[in-house]
Amino acid sequence: MTQWWWVVPAVAVAPLGLWARAIRWRYLFPPGSKPPGLVAANMIGYMANNVLPLRAGEFVRVYIVARRLTRPGGSLGGGLWLAGATLVVERVLDSLTLVLILAILVFFIPVPPALQYAAAFVLAVDALAAAVLISLAVAPDRSRRFVARVSQRWPRVKAPATRVIDMVLRGLEGIRTRAHLVPLAAWTVLAWVLPALGAWTLFHAVHLELPVLAGWTVLTFVGFGVSIPSAPGYVGVWHAASVLALSMFGVSQAAALGYALLYHASQFVPITLIGWLFLVREHVTLGEVTRARAVERPVA
Repeated sequence: MTQWWWVVPAVAVAPLGLWARAIRWRYLFPPGSKPPGLVAANMIGYMANNVLPLRAGEFVRVYIVARRLTRPGGSLGGGLWLAGATLVVERVLDSLTLVLILAILVFFIPVPPALQYAAAFVLAVDALAAAVLISLAVAPDRSRRFVARVSQRWPRVKAPATRVIDMVLRGLEGIRTRAHLVPLAAWTVLAWVLPALGAWTLFHAVHLELPVLAGWTVLTFVGFGVSIPSAPGYVGVWHAASVLALSMFGVSQAAALGYALLYHASQFVPITLIGWLFLVREHVTLGEVTRARAVERPVA
């Protein structure tokens, strides 16, 4: 029989983890910018990932922030590029963290070769993305000259391209600011510790006496699973990853599946409900976001 009082903390850490990620996101924006609505954007975006396919909630997050950043009557384009640049940095940061956690787990559990290959691929992609971001952040003037030189053959493209690169470079100022580095590291640790604790507390709910290491293993395996665009709410992928993770600790498939169903529900339900409440408060619909994605140009 499920011990429901152990489910309560697992449910609570789901929105708390997104709150921590929203605070961290603030430090990826330029210093002093004080972007509004990051908590709302995170809650709505992750809710959208639960109800829309192919991780469409990532664009929803960017749209909500850009909507707040844009002045009345202005184009969303500039805000989209600014928020989008910070989101790319966030994704790279989380992917590198996930690879680091898996690298540590290798010393304690027999990580399946397929997952090791997936981690190597993710690391290669992250390294390439990080190299591009670092080159842009370290040498912004050189980046502007490169864009100007490439686009000078097309006069209609040159001005928009210049504005785009300016917004992207502005979106990278957060990681160039030394005062942001310690808060970024601290909030990243908290953003990962909270869901790991949530995964661990659910072991007690289903009478699985497993160490904290198992919680990190479940979180990591699920993290790699949901990093691939899939069905809304990561149905199937989440459960398969959880079952695979628990098999490393000798848990039977039936018990692991029961845990996986409860673990998924403990994250899916509160985030979806809270996200919808924020969506109503923001006076926006997912249909509006979809239309904006289809017709909005990068810059005016």
